[in-house]
Amino acid sequence: MFDLDKWNEIYFALKKNKLRTFFTAFGVFWGIFMLVVMMGAGRGLHNGVNMDMGDMATNSMFMWTRNTTIPYKGFPRGRRYSFQNSDTEALKSNIPEIKYIAARLQGWGGDGTNNVIRGERIGGFRIQGDYPDYNKIEPVDIINGRFINDTDIGELRKVAVIGLRVYEEMFDADEDPIDQYLQIQGVYFKVVGLFKSKKSDQQADRDNQQIILPFTTLQRVYNYGDIVGWYAITSHDDVSVSIVEEKAKSMMRNRHSIHPDDDRAIGSFNLEVEFKKMTNLFNGIDALIWIVGIGTLFAGVIGVSNIMLIVVKERTKEIGIQRALGASPRDIISQIISEAVLLTTFAGYVGLVFGVGLLELLNYVLVVTGGESNMFANPSVDFNMAITALIILVISGAFAGWIPAKRAISIKPIDALRDEL
Repeated sequence: MFDLDKWNEIYFALKKNKLRTFFTAFGVFWGIFMLVVMMGAGRGLHNGVNMDMGDMATNSMFMWTRNTTIPYKGFPRGRRYSFQNSDTEALKSNIPEIKYIAARLQGWGGDGTNNVIRGERIGGFRIQGDYPDYNKIEPVDIINGRFINDTDIGELRKVAVIGLRVYEEMFDADEDPIDQYLQIQGVYFKVVGLFKSKKSDQQADRDNQQIILPFTTLQRVYNYGDIVGWYAITSHDDVSVSIVEEKAKSMMRNRHSIHPDDDRAIGSFNLEVEFKKMTNLFNGIDALIWIVGIGTLFAGVIGVSNIMLIVVKERTKEIGIQRALGASPRDIISQIISEAVLLTTFAGYVGLVFGVGLLELLNYVLVVTGGESNMFANPSVDFNMAITALIILVISGAFAGWIPAKRAISIKPIDALRDEL
């Protein structure tokens, strides 16, 4: 395998026909180059969508009220109703598949109306009432301070956790917002935390412009009574959230006297279902990339095999001399396969390097120019994928040399010596 004379012979054989060697290798180079670039592009699309979701729990669902559409128990069609605090306790107690449940409520403003004052600064932000568990369902990065805790909920504390955009508009750049006060709808709240969204683009901008208050405090300050706006719910890891969704809806229909067949009276969004659709889509894209990429790669490998057949024919007399001098069929096969493997592996490795280099350059340009978005971000190739591609190259090289090698040893030495080529 490491016979220096054999490798020198392979080197001079490839060097003898430089142009032919170049174009033969280029087919393999292009195949692996395109495979790597397409895999990186697919990963970039996947990363872009994931960035838009942040670290949101994929086994989660959201549920809210709508007008009823079917008369029931004396109630007319089109009746309005609201979830209540007692519904929260009922869901917790009767659906063991629930891992986290967070009742949510939105305050007034945030739609262009100024609702926050600090000194001479005025702003309009989205006011959100949350429980601590919501940060486990749709987490944010806490830059400074803390998130809402259970004590805030139980004692109806007037504290607030503000988004990065709120900080930028209501505070100086070098000012510490913790323990400072904001006047929200005429009521003073102490800032206990500063957060930044983990999402990207418009979703991140929207989240960063909100102020989070303890759910119970917002209910009291805005005089909502025991009304719940909507629920964010996750299931245990080994349970589909679709099961929780169906049980929760059934329970709410029963508690609020809604017809069992009224599917439009309770709105919901199942992130698990949407995430599975997205996962299946990207699995399909990945499969297509591998099919096209490997097809292109094998086209190059077949080109190598054809060229090796020509090389064997050109070197028929040389092979005959080697056989006459005692070279075994194994030696001939080893030499030809080694030549094919060397050519394909080297060309493929160069293609791999160029492909990864192009992806790194593209990623650098996206970061510098701020071009990352919820459609495309951080194109890259997984290390395991790169190793798989290299293994494919070695196998392909052996395949490219096997058929020409078999032809070479099928020629009798006496016939090879008579060849005039």
